Amino acid sequence: MEQPQTENPAPSKATSAETVESENHEALSGPEKHPQDKDGADADGAAGEQEPGDQTLPPAQDGENLECPPPEASSSPPGPACGTSPKVETAEVCSRPQELPQSPRIQQPELDFYCVKWIPWKGERTPIITQSTNGPCPLLAIMNILFLQWKVKLPPQKEVITSDELLTHLGNCLLSIKPQEKSEGLQLNFQQNVDDAMTVLPKLATGLDVNVRFTGVSDFEYTPECSIFDLLGIPLYHGWLVDPQSPEAVSAVGKLSYNQLVEKIITCKHSSDSNLVTEGLVAEQFLETTAAQLTYHGLCELTAAATEDELSVFFRNNHFSTMTKHKSHLYLLVTDQGFLQEEQVVWESLHNVDGDSCFCDSDFHLSHSLGKSHGAEGGGGSPEKQLQVDQDYLIALSLQQQQQPQGTLGLSDLELAQQLQQEEYQQQQAVQPVRTRAPSPQGRGATSGRPAGERRQRSKTESDCVLL
Repeated sequence: MEQPQTENPAPSKATSAETVESENHEALSGPEKHPQDKDGADADGAAGEQEPGDQTLPPAQDGENLECPPPEASSSPPGPACGTSPKVETAEVCSRPQELPQSPRIQQPELDFYCVKWIPWKGERTPIITQSTNGPCPLLAIMNILFLQWKVKLPPQKEVITSDELLTHLGNCLLSIKPQEKSEGLQLNFQQNVDDAMTVLPKLATGLDVNVRFTGVSDFEYTPECSIFDLLGIPLYHGWLVDPQSPEAVSAVGKLSYNQLVEKIITCKHSSDSNLVTEGLVAEQFLETTAAQLTYHGLCELTAAATEDELSVFFRNNHFSTMTKHKSHLYLLVTDQGFLQEEQVVWESLHNVDGDSCFCDSDFHLSHSLGKSHGAEGGGGSPEKQLQVDQDYLIALSLQQQQQPQGTLGLSDLELAQQLQQEEYQQQQAVQPVRTRAPSPQGRGATSGRPAGERRQRSKTESDCVLL
């Protein structure tokens, strides 16, 4: 009776060993059935090492310590957590997102901060804001006007300012405006305009959508953005007008805005009416020939519409500039950050549609700092440079004379220009005689027939103006 007692445990041990061995074999061979486990090759090797069952049986005799996850759980996430390779993988995955967000954090301050340039303006040290390549020109154009009007002031040592600070100053100006009318209806309308302006205020930091009309230099399709200019009393101008001497273009463009004219061109192209097709081609030709968004007729009307010493915003080529009129001539404020250290470069003359302009200082005198940096011109060249800018003024006046009837108006402008020239010569103690001017040759010919050859000759010999 003792032998059965000794022989019975043997089969139980064999059975338990076979059971444990089969369970271990299934547990180790489980990853082969689940390809999503990355360590499949390692599992194959572990299955090959399982053949000597004596190495796995001793820990299996404890019974409860061998309780591993069933074969179904071997492919679950807790299974690979016991290995070492998944730890390396998770470290790599966690490290990548930490590096990616660093680049935009470095670039944001470059787009949000703007340099302050201090200039002498009417006897007072005044700040203006310069802009980089993609600066918010609508916001800067408006704020520079408020700075030049001394409605907003900055600390004397301020050198850098953010767009949020500029928006805060502008918002305070809008909220400080009081309605001039005392009637209840007008006050409610005024308050509504202020609310609309405060709503669209953040758009100034990214850009404004304006739609010009070709009927006048101050004609724009009304949008909520325009309420900001109305509340601040800042005129908004453009110079994209149709030449009245071209009746076909006047008929094709009519009183349409830019967006309406583009829609008309598309409609006319698909029309079966030959007259409409022709009218669409004329309108398209007008947009192509005036791609600079400034015409000679528009420049003359702009000069006539702007008042003396008025500060306004000039829109051209999707860009907003601060503009003023000084002694019957138009100037644009130079806000390019590249001229931050050029104290003598403040204004840029606007007397030509081709971008031919001259730089002036805060007193509207021709700037010589750029000329000195390029060559060895002595102080004796100053009178000739002043003479050059005066000639440029006369060219602008001749452009007005081309669009206006030959009468006393043109002659009075020339006499005024001659008087201004005399004053400039006296200020600089020039010794050269005043050149004789003949207005009749410049007043003849078509718009494109102005004295271009004479202009080129002066540019080659004197090299006074900075051509943009």
